Parts: sequence; structure tokens; C-alpha cells
Amino acid sequence: MDTKLNDLASRVVEANRARDEPEDDDAIFAELEAEIENDENAAFRERGLQQLRLQVDKLKHMQANAYGTYSEIVDEKEVIRISAHDPRCVIHFYHSNFKRCEIMDKHLAKLAPKYSATRFLRVFVENVPWLVQRLGIKVLPCVMSFMDGVMKDHLIGFEEIGNSDIFETAVLELRLSQNGVLQKASDQLGALSYSIAPASGRNTRTRAVDDDDIFDLDD
Repeated sequence: MDTKLNDLASRVVEANRARDEPEDDDAIFAELEAEIENDENAAFRERGLQQLRLQVDKLKHMQANAYGTYSEIVDEKEVIRISAHDPRCVIHFYHSNFKRCEIMDKHLAKLAPKYSATRFLRVFVENVPWLVQRLGIKVLPCVMSFMDGVMKDHLIGFEEIGNSDIFETAVLELRLSQNGVLQKASDQLGALSYSIAPASGRNTRTRAVDDDDIFDLDD
């Protein structure tokens, strides 16, 4: 029965991706509602509509909050709120003048749509000075993982993923998976999929820095 419910929720997602009209959600939902009511399985009819609504609500929440994308947050209070309340999030603290931060961006952008039940963010360190100090961030790139407000792990530089600018995304994926922060949408909602959205709102302030292997904020 759960598999069938997941399939119904997935059909709503596919409809949203294929159409632009706002009334499509209601039309597809009415179709699925009728399908549930006409099902021969009494238990499915009893639970079906309630479970479908819950799954669709979860889906809309994830879409509204940019799950499945690699997005940028520029407001420090919003970063704090997300890290404190989201079930799973990966936050990349970066500086625009550091090449290795750009490399990390490319890999995280590939992982975000694959693990669309985890929120992936990038944060320009000069936008969040209090948080940088509070978390003791001194070396970039720095990727921190949070689950329900608890920091589960932090990855500093490239030392733990080969210490080279050239590495496979799978290496970073394996490293992040060890702390449990990566979760696919299919684990919650069925076989759902999302597309990559470009990071927005990037702060373009620059300062002269040496593009060394390690970017030290104390320098």
C-alpha cells in the first residue's frame, strides 16, 4: 500500500514538472482522489487520501524551501535558522576568491538533486561573521553537516578527500554519507526527482588573496 501511495505522490511531482498552470495541482489531486475512492482495497481507501495529502504537503514544503537545489543564503539569521531547524542540511562556507571553494561548489551542485531530502546551501563567509566566529571556521573550504540543529560533521579543505583539486564527486558523497546527513527524497516521498537550480544572490565583494591550497581566514 505504501508503494502505491508513493507512486501517486510521484505522479503529482511529474505533473508539476510538466505543466505551468497553477490549477494543475488541483486537477491531478482530484484524479488521484477519485482513484483512491474507487480502489477495491478497503484499507487503502481508508488511509489513502490522508497519506497522499501528507506526502504532497511534504513535497510542497521541500520545493518551497529549495530542497533538491544548491542555493545561496546571504542573511546570517536565516542561515542560523536553517541549521537549527532543518532535519538535514549541508552548508558550504566559502570565499569567492578561493579556487577550491569553486571546486567544492561544483561537486555539491551535483549531489543536491540526488539527495533532495537534504538541504544544500552555500554561504559567503563575509556575510556571516558572527557565525564564522561561533563555529570556529578558520580554513576554507569548510563544509558542515547539521541534523535537527546538531552539527554532525565538518569537512575542512580537501585533506580527507584526497588532498587534490581533482577528485570524483563520489568521493565527497562517500565522505558526507558517513555522518548520515544525506537522504534521498525516495526515502520519504517515493521516487521523486528534482533539477539543479543555480546558486543566486552571490556577494561579489573581493579582496586580494593568494590562491594557495588552503585559504586561512586568519591571514
